Amino acid sequence: MDIQLKPKKGLRRKHVPWLAGGTLLAALIGWILFGTHRSVLKVDRRTLNITEVRKARFDDFVRIEGQVAPISVVQVSPEEGGIVTEKVVEEGAKVRAGDVLVRLTNSNLDLQILNAEAELAEKQNLLRNTQVTMQQDKLNNEMEKLQLEQDLQRRERTFSQYRRLYGEALISREEFVQASEDYELARRKHRLINERLLQDSIYRTIQMEQMEDNLANMQRNLTLIRERKSRLEVRSKIDGELGQLDVELGASIASGQKIGQVNDLSDFKIEAQIDEHYIDRVRTGLEGTFGRDGKTYRLSLRKVFPEVRDGRFRTEMVFTGERPRQIRSGQSYYIDLQLGQPQDSVLIPKGTFYQVTGGEWIFVLDAEGDKAYRRRIRIGRQNPLYYEVTEGLEPGERVIISGYESYKASDELDIY
Repeated sequence: MDIQLKPKKGLRRKHVPWLAGGTLLAALIGWILFGTHRSVLKVDRRTLNITEVRKARFDDFVRIEGQVAPISVVQVSPEEGGIVTEKVVEEGAKVRAGDVLVRLTNSNLDLQILNAEAELAEKQNLLRNTQVTMQQDKLNNEMEKLQLEQDLQRRERTFSQYRRLYGEALISREEFVQASEDYELARRKHRLINERLLQDSIYRTIQMEQMEDNLANMQRNLTLIRERKSRLEVRSKIDGELGQLDVELGASIASGQKIGQVNDLSDFKIEAQIDEHYIDRVRTGLEGTFGRDGKTYRLSLRKVFPEVRDGRFRTEMVFTGERPRQIRSGQSYYIDLQLGQPQDSVLIPKGTFYQVTGGEWIFVLDAEGDKAYRRRIRIGRQNPLYYEVTEGLEPGERVIISGYESYKASDELDIY
């Protein structure tokens, strides 16, 4: 009789390969999920610029290049257009207010003057003739008034006599009524002539005033036209230096056209272009300094222009103290514009690493100096010499500030 055997529990030989494979797969997955994949690159120490992080006073300034310019510039433009007949002053000459720079001629303006003079003469003759006519009318009216007054007196005298005679029954009623009617007619005529003389006087006064006003306006018009002719001489508005004069003999110049400028050399200003990175921090009143011939000169920011062109915006600064000797328009100075008050901060020198990292990370050396590791940092302000580090670095640590182009994808540097 056969006996049924029970299978043995436990690990059999055929299961070993499967178990080993599973263990290896689990280890691989764990390495993928939790392992560190650091990219290590060997770097020659001689190619690196290594510096120490330190805590020191941070001067918050930006260095800019500025050019000297006149404190103000006055545009030269003719008030009347015309043809250039004479260029009196050459560019670069010193001029005073009122000096003639250019002379023009304008035949149309000459014709306008002749027409205005002829019209004025005609109006003057008309006014004189009107005055003579009015005077004659006035005399005739006065003569008529005298005659009516005389007739009124006679009629009144006759009426008085007839009334007395009629009362004594020496004349008929018809004669008395006729004398009364004649007297009343003479009295009304006298009243009417007085009213007419009054109205004529008022009318003549108004008419004469209007004509005199018209004549005065024409005289003023003629004066203005003659003044326009005097404006054909283009003059300097201020004392200064003729910076440019863009005219040629025989050229036609329009009224208001810019033909040059006069520079006011009573003082100077500095014009500078600043990177738009600083536009939120640059404001009027900031102080700037620059050195020349062993002296330091101070400036104050007077104007900030809001328009940004090609990544830069324009500013104007004026001197607050002494000016350099032999200062000239167009000279260039390197100016330190103070953006804030100095304060103690963690600093690293400026370097080309910033072009790759944007100030977000940097390579920091270990204590032995044989390895460098990528570390995230935060950079605040900067000046032409230093970056201010607000997070990620401590004084005494050493960092690499040279370019990272060759190993920007690496996490660790092995320095030999």
